[in-house]
Amino acid sequence: MSAYDERTALIVVDLQNDFADPAGNLPVTGGDEVVPIVNEETDRALAGGAFVAYTQDWHPPSTPHFAKDGGTWPVHCVAGTWGAELHPQLRVRGAVVTKGSGTEDGYSGFSVRDPATGEVRATRLASTLPIGIERLVVAGLATDYCVLETVLDARRLGYAVEVIGSGVRAVELKPGDGERAIQRMVQARATLR
Repeated sequence: MSAYDERTALIVVDLQNDFADPAGNLPVTGGDEVVPIVNEETDRALAGGAFVAYTQDWHPPSTPHFAKDGGTWPVHCVAGTWGAELHPQLRVRGAVVTKGSGTEDGYSGFSVRDPATGEVRATRLASTLPIGIERLVVAGLATDYCVLETVLDARRLGYAVEVIGSGVRAVELKPGDGERAIQRMVQARATLR
């Protein structure tokens, strides 16, 4: 367990019903197991004076992100629906940053990308973090997509990053995707706890 202080932020990625609940539209195997781990981690973070932020997919009903509109994924986390809500057992005690609310892909908590043009724009996450934050601790869903992209963006932005290994789960569209994602994060010089 790493110590938390005022220079550290805990980033909780997409612990939403569609991912974390087995009845969700895009359930991640074991996703609900992450919720109590994150709640305990949040207690430690706040006790140490750290900042806590949550990311949340917040998609329109139609987007190139969805298979029905030419993308990869089933319809999920549509703004204002049960599936988009943060898991009811998650104790939310920090800022919530929505992403993917237009036609863009919103994998990273820090940026969104237009699937047609490739244009990348920042989300509110970096500007939500207090001045002086140097290290991020990351947990949530899913290891091989939103957690991976959030960690890679955080490293590009210059943050030291630690990933809570017990606090992430992978979609695994292809067997081994989760492990490959962990390897990519470690290659980017994130540490795995």
